[in-house]
Parts: sequence; C-alpha cells; structure tokens
Amino acid sequence: MANTYFQFKQFKVEQDKCAMKVCTDSCLFGAVIDVSEASQILDIGTGTGLLSLMVAQRSEATIDAVEINPEAAAQASENFALSPWADRLHLHPVSLQEFAKVNQQNYGVILSNPPFFLASLKSGNAAKDSAKHTGDLFFEDILVFAQKHLTPQGKLYILLPPAEAQHFAELATDHQLYLTETIEVFTYINGQCIRHIQTYSFVKSASPTISQLHIREADKTTYTAAFTELLRDYYLHL
Repeated sequence: MANTYFQFKQFKVEQDKCAMKVCTDSCLFGAVIDVSEASQILDIGTGTGLLSLMVAQRSEATIDAVEINPEAAAQASENFALSPWADRLHLHPVSLQEFAKVNQQNYGVILSNPPFFLASLKSGNAAKDSAKHTGDLFFEDILVFAQKHLTPQGKLYILLPPAEAQHFAELATDHQLYLTETIEVFTYINGQCIRHIQTYSFVKSASPTISQLHIREADKTTYTAAFTELLRDYYLHL
C-alpha cells in the first residue's frame, strides 16, 4: 500500500485528504521562492500546506495560508501543527475573497500555485477539478488582493503552465504588477517545458529575466545538479 504522506527532512506532509498531492514542480517552486527579506508571507490555495512548510523552514516569517476546500484545509492545519514551525503557521479555511474582507495585513511575499488549465476539459473528479481549474479561485482575485496587500517592495510568486502564465502576465499589468523574472521549468534536458515560475513586483522591468531549470538529465532519471542543490535541504535522499 502506498504511503499517505510525503516525508521531507524536517517535516512530513500527510496528503490522503487532498486531491492534489505533493509533486516535483511544487517542491521546486517552494525551494525557488526568495523569502530572505520577508517577515509576513501569504500562501494562496495552500492545499496540503507544502509551500508554507517549505518557506517556513528557511525563514523566520509569520505565514498565513488560505484554503477553501474543507478537507484540504483540515489536512494542512494538521500538517502545520505537527511541524517545527507551528507557532508561525496560520491556516485560514476560507476563500481568498472572504479572507480579503477581514485581512488587515500586508505581505512581503505572496505565493500561489493556483488552479489552472483555463481551457482544458475537466476530469469529472470535483475535488481535483476545483484544485486544477480556475473555478473557485480566479487569477483576478489573486491580483486584486496582491495589488492591495503586497508591500511596496514585495514580490508575488506564481507557478503556472506556460499558456496560463502568459495569460496571468497580461492580466497583471492591469493591477500595476509587472513580471520581473521567469524560470522555465523543463522535465529533463531536451524535454518539455511544463511550468513557468514567475515573479511580479510593482517595479516595472525593462527586460524581465528568463532562465531555464531542468529537473532531470537527458537520461530522464538523474536529477540535475541545479535541481539537487535547490532541493538538498528538503528531499531525504539528496
């Protein structure tokens, strides 16, 4: 029987109640986000709580995590409570729209691996569809919230497939948020680009930086040196 959890070096993520499980691109996203200067962080659509736990491990920040799905919110709350950073992790089991009505905090970092696949067909699994499609949590809601609650020097980090990332970038300018960096994530060297890790700020960049990061070598099995370096402090066997 497969484990119902994913064990990291400093914490464990139980995930049997969540439609979207721990995956490699999410782990990479959590490792890339710069939280060195942040004292307050918001994780939108936390799911299992993975990203909040990852950034808690390498920061001293207080972290708010919003999750609308009751089962996922309960599981994230449990994962937070069992972690070494329980006193800094706060789960809000509401929609972002509801959270926005009561939130008075501004954030140095806002991060999200939001629902995506704008134009793709849904699977028929309601929980998974809610997690993967822009139904419950719209891109506009993220941008409206970030425009109001991101600190002047703050950064918004988003993980999306390439097509949806381009759409998000177009929407962001309407909210005075500008793309400053894109990391193109590839499955392996000479493989497919599956995700864009995007960084936004209020400062308009003349030429946003673009880089590539490959998860595995051309053999499709061995992790690249860059991936290994990023995940070394998290994965058990790196």
